Amino acid sequence: MVHIEHINKSFGPQQVLRDVTLDIPEGQVVGLLGPNGAGKSTLMKILIGLWKADSGAVQVPARIGYLPENNPLYEQMYVVEYLRFMAEITQIGNCKLEIEDLIDRVGLTPEKHKHLRELSKGYRQRVGLAQALLGDPQLLILDEPTTGLDPNQLVEIRALIRELGKDRTVILSTHVMQEVREMCDRVVMLDHGEIKADKLINEIQDLEQLFIDSTHGRI
Repeated sequence: MVHIEHINKSFGPQQVLRDVTLDIPEGQVVGLLGPNGAGKSTLMKILIGLWKADSGAVQVPARIGYLPENNPLYEQMYVVEYLRFMAEITQIGNCKLEIEDLIDRVGLTPEKHKHLRELSKGYRQRVGLAQALLGDPQLLILDEPTTGLDPNQLVEIRALIRELGKDRTVILSTHVMQEVREMCDRVVMLDHGEIKADKLINEIQDLEQLFIDSTHGRI
């Protein structure tokens, strides 16, 4: 389980998260929905330990995989070389077979002998997902995982994320309502650092207007 209790975070005079409390059970795909600046990325960075909250507490599993929004890659490396390098620096150890399995699972097999700079945006996202899955994390955190993808790539990456959510907890962020419809079991809407709604996906209808209002700054 992921347990988030009364989290507050400010940067100078700007309060980015306000008393955020949330429990996420094992095996659930949760979408953090909200406009840019809502606090989604800040909350994710606190969960992975990159930033420290001003107050409150979080409890997360020991093994966490993370895909940042701007998926940083060493473009001069080959796909397999990069994944082996990331396994080494995160001290996962000898995982040649795991890497081959991940390459197959995320659909990278046709591209695995290419330099990262040669890959399309969709395949670069697959590399990022494979990297996040190294070590078989119990929790997968994905920051805007479908940004910049074309329609075909969107369909493929959404399906892949749904598949990954079958055997682990997934938290993903987005500012697109359709994304949570396609990928998530539950949606948590953030606006100005506060939780405005927390719904199962089959309860999402009454969230539509609230989301529209937050996007246009009316709440």
